[in-house]
Amino acid sequence: MKFINTIKNIWKIEELKNRILVTLGLLLVYRFGAQVVLPGIDASQLSNLANQTDGGLLGLLNAFTGGAFSNASVFALGIMPYISASIVVQLMGIAVPYLQKLQKEGESGRRKINQITRWLTIAITLVQGPGYIYNLFATLPSSAFLLGNEVTFVVSSVIILATGTIFAMWLGEKITDKGIGNGISLLIMVGIIATLPQAFIQEFASRVFESNGGAIMILIELVIWFAIILASVMLVMAVRRIPVQYARRTASGGYEKNVFGSRQYIPLKLNASGVMPIIFAQAIMFIPAAVAGLSESETAQGVTAAFSDIFGFWYNLVFALLIIIFTYFYTAITVPTNKMADDLKRSGGFIPGIRPGSETADFLDRIMSQITLPGSIFLALIAVFPAIIVSLLGVQQGWALFFGGTSLLIMVGVAIDTMQQVNSYLLNRHYDGLMKTGKNRKAVA
Repeated sequence: MKFINTIKNIWKIEELKNRILVTLGLLLVYRFGAQVVLPGIDASQLSNLANQTDGGLLGLLNAFTGGAFSNASVFALGIMPYISASIVVQLMGIAVPYLQKLQKEGESGRRKINQITRWLTIAITLVQGPGYIYNLFATLPSSAFLLGNEVTFVVSSVIILATGTIFAMWLGEKITDKGIGNGISLLIMVGIIATLPQAFIQEFASRVFESNGGAIMILIELVIWFAIILASVMLVMAVRRIPVQYARRTASGGYEKNVFGSRQYIPLKLNASGVMPIIFAQAIMFIPAAVAGLSESETAQGVTAAFSDIFGFWYNLVFALLIIIFTYFYTAITVPTNKMADDLKRSGGFIPGIRPGSETADFLDRIMSQITLPGSIFLALIAVFPAIIVSLLGVQQGWALFFGGTSLLIMVGVAIDTMQQVNSYLLNRHYDGLMKTGKNRKAVA
């Protein structure tokens, strides 16, 4: 009843209700577009493409696009070119002075960076588009191309794919502005969730109807799945609180003296880098197979096979090591301990027992290094857990992708972020939020 009352309270807030409806409407548009096949392709002959994306790296990409990749859809490239462009711009911001200047200009600088990201997204799409079209030529029978494989078909398809990515990017930005939650992240999450029912049905059919463990194995898998979700939530939410004391100045008898103000905390997240280390590592893992594929030697073919199997031992070993390395790297560039120490000093705050300034920065840096190690190892374990569950329980690969990795962490992270935004609306209107229970809160005069 308390949960039902909370849902009713959500619909009592007109602005929040409108934002939720806008979000659901735009997500519906995105899912509809993922089913629209590129003009000139026979949709009834896409079975070969679906088989190609049944597992491996292409299967992972297909999951991120919500099946649009295997549908030869106008949204086949999804929002991933925009994610790639954002990562490139973020990394360039470390070394390029112009981008560093824009980052310090506030809102106007952010708008210029967003514009640079959009243009880079178009450039990446124009590179990936022809690659996708020629992959269709290699995978589908010639009869699937109603217009043939002429230059006009290639050019028009690349333009449509680029337009689809730009439109998806626009939908994400509109959700962020007019809806609830981060639009780009929601598009990715909805794409991932879209493949969840089919993956579970296939696993259920395999276990029950093919006598491959029966219903008890399904129950065991669901228990493990909920345990992994709980562990992912703990990873996303875990923080190390650093106590901070603020001094406030008061006048007494004509003299000013320092007295201690209220104690607050600096929350240092156990996993400050989010899913970015997994995304970075995933991008790097494409390189060995691509480079080895250029050679026909036996060794090169072995490397290609090892790094094309996302459930293989060597792939996951290298993948886990890269995640740990990139977690340290991304945390170092996103958690500015020197700036935090300077801001703390200017505001009159200090960490008890630590001198303000450089000693505070060194202390924060040391704490971040200490908590990043277990955080990175935990993140790597969750990332490679799909391979573990496949080898131990024989879970089908499509269903195994939801037992960890980027898919699960994105779903958990986006769900928590969206719930927190809804929660803030409820608390501002004096209602209990989704993360609390109880009766409506009384307004405090």
